[in-house]
Amino acid sequence: MSLFAGSLSQPVLTQPPSLSASPGASARLTCTLSSGFSVDNYVIYWHQQKPGSPPRYLLYYYSDSIKHQGSGVPSRFSGSKDASANAGILHVSGLQPEDEADYYCAVWHNSKTSKVVPF
Repeated sequence: MSLFAGSLSQPVLTQPPSLSASPGASARLTCTLSSGFSVDNYVIYWHQQKPGSPPRYLLYYYSDSIKHQGSGVPSRFSGSKDASANAGILHVSGLQPEDEADYYCAVWHNSKTSKVVPF
């Protein structure tokens, strides 16, 4: 038996494999959406994962008026979008040694009927 609940195409997300920066510097991590999907229509979520630990929700960003900072996440972590690059951006200022980790993005298509919540 086959069940088709409907298929909605989803963007492919591309992140650079690595980024190096010095303590105290700033870093800009990108999450690029595939062609045909506009970053303007998506909420961008960012998570941080360190070895041996589960992912930690950092923040989401849709616009300057629709964004959320995770509990206990320092303000030096912030989000934005680069429409010209069709990418979500995670900015980390004042880099500290403990910021060394893997960072993952995820997206949620925002519609007028959806409620954006952290996950």
